[in-house]
Amino acid sequence: MSAAVVSNPSAADAKAYTASLVDAERKAVAMFDEIPSLITVGMTEKELSDAIHQLGETKYGVRTHWHKRVIRSGPNTLKPFEENPPDRKIEADDILIIDLGPVFEDWEADFGRTYVLGDDPEKKAMVAALEPLWHRVKARFDARPDMSGEELYRIAQEETAKDGYDWGAPIAGHLVGQFPHERIPRDKITLYIADGNADTMATTGKNGHKRHWILEVHARDKQGRYQGFFEQLLTVS
Repeated sequence: MSAAVVSNPSAADAKAYTASLVDAERKAVAMFDEIPSLITVGMTEKELSDAIHQLGETKYGVRTHWHKRVIRSGPNTLKPFEENPPDRKIEADDILIIDLGPVFEDWEADFGRTYVLGDDPEKKAMVAALEPLWHRVKARFDARPDMSGEELYRIAQEETAKDGYDWGAPIAGHLVGQFPHERIPRDKITLYIADGNADTMATTGKNGHKRHWILEVHARDKQGRYQGFFEQLLTVS
């Protein structure tokens, strides 16, 4: 189902649109709460991806993901989103990234978390830092929500450096909405929180609604051994 075009949505329509995205994320949170019970040392990333797919389909009614399921462990966490690294067995003391884009009814969620197996103190410290880092970046956005995508990208890099990590991705987020959300073919800048996007983020989309954004943080270990990831809806309270 394509996103409905509403030239001048009412306040009630706008509130309902936002509420639908928040509800989709709430369902994603519930699904993610169950994922740790699926993770077993020795299973492959693909086996975990298949188990998550089964969980989403049978319990949460997820029939599609608007982007590929990303399950990365150990050194694979360093690979760009676009790559498809060789399947890898999950090891004891691994760090593990899970990035999902489930569609609940007609609404997209985009949610990502990082997990640590074992007691490695450096990996545990990174995971513990991710959510506070995300909230610091959001606080700076909330103070000036008309900033450009490029400005927020720079802020995400700055805040990550304060925690002693390198930045690990070409973007810090993107548009999200009713499935399928607005896209510009072959344009990897305009609808992304990325270097080169000079447009204000406080704009109206083609569907007439205020654009909603996902904020991502990508913290890379200074030695280049692994990476952590955290993402969720930016443009809600």
